[in-house]
Amino acid sequence: MEVVVRTAVPRARQAGVVLFIALIVLVAMSLAGIAMMRSVGTGALIANNLAFKQGATLAGDWGIEAARSWLMTNSSGNTLYNDNPAVAYYSTWQSTVDLLGQNPGMTAFDWSTAVTVGTDAASNTVKYVIQRLCDSPGDPASVNCVKSTSVGAAATSSTKGAAGYGGYAISIPTNAYYRITVRVSGPRNTISYVQATVY
Repeated sequence: MEVVVRTAVPRARQAGVVLFIALIVLVAMSLAGIAMMRSVGTGALIANNLAFKQGATLAGDWGIEAARSWLMTNSSGNTLYNDNPAVAYYSTWQSTVDLLGQNPGMTAFDWSTAVTVGTDAASNTVKYVIQRLCDSPGDPASVNCVKSTSVGAAATSSTKGAAGYGGYAISIPTNAYYRITVRVSGPRNTISYVQATVY
């Protein structure tokens, strides 16, 4: 009978270098994935904020038209000669009032006293205030105002190309300019201001 003696052959020691490199690559790929997710998330957030801001700015047209309509309704007589805070109308440009509330040297305008036009389907609340561009109340013909003083061209034999009737030119009345400021408050604390100057 033959006896076979088996001797254990020692295995070569593994250093584990491949495992270490694989872990480093895995960590690097994880960090790259997280950075890409944050970048995509930030881009989407910026796009959403811009969409809210643009929606708020578009809602400002509603306020401009409402204020313009009020001015046209009240343009006859001397209604526009004096302040009417109940309807957010001021007969002066209020040089010491800051409509945006960002100038610490001026009085911030209280937007709770402005006229609320309404809230649109996108949850934008629209308010406006009207300021006549004059330095004091009164008739625009007798106080210092920013105003239109254009006069139609004189017509002698024809009215073609001139604002005239017969032989007399039609004068454009001397009107003060009005500044309409609209504040739109929307979702996610979106605030947008739109201004228009009309006469």
